[in-house]
Amino acid sequence: MTDHSESAHHGSSQAPSTVWTGRATNRIQWLLALAGAGCMALGIELAVVSPWSSGFAPLLMSVVGCLAVGLLILFGTLAFVHVAVKVDRDALEVRCGHAGLPRRRILLTHVVGADYVAKVNPRQWGGWGYRWRPEQGTAVVVRKGEGMALRLGDGRTFTVTVDDAEAAVRFIRERLHLAAGAERDQD
Repeated sequence: MTDHSESAHHGSSQAPSTVWTGRATNRIQWLLALAGAGCMALGIELAVVSPWSSGFAPLLMSVVGCLAVGLLILFGTLAFVHVAVKVDRDALEVRCGHAGLPRRRILLTHVVGADYVAKVNPRQWGGWGYRWRPEQGTAVVVRKGEGMALRLGDGRTFTVTVDDAEAAVRFIRERLHLAAGAERDQD
């Protein structure tokens, strides 16, 4: 998905955008979700058919194990099938998956810079998902490819993979410049 900016003003003049939205998707996650559904189906199959003659405890442990692993894989992967990013005049908001969770909102007043990252690799973050590395900061990585990195006022960074990240970085930099100009005007 590319840049979808909304304008607050209508008419023939091109007013500056007030909202930028973007998205990134990882279709491979659907395969992992199918594996999770398969584990759950196996657990249900074991519970219903229960051909084991070795006792109730091993059967119960197998059923619970299959269901637990299936749920973890299913919900863990579905949460990171896609990420939606929205930047308005006040904040950047990141929502993951169909339920929008996990969700992160960063006020632009806490952002000191935004950088385009041409190649975000899940390996550099330890995999897909919501990641934290002491030396790198926090990231939401749903696929390999372009993304943006926000430098925060407390020295930390926040990286997110999103399509058309260059447009997002330009939009955020404009917002940061506008906010700095407004502060100078008030002095």
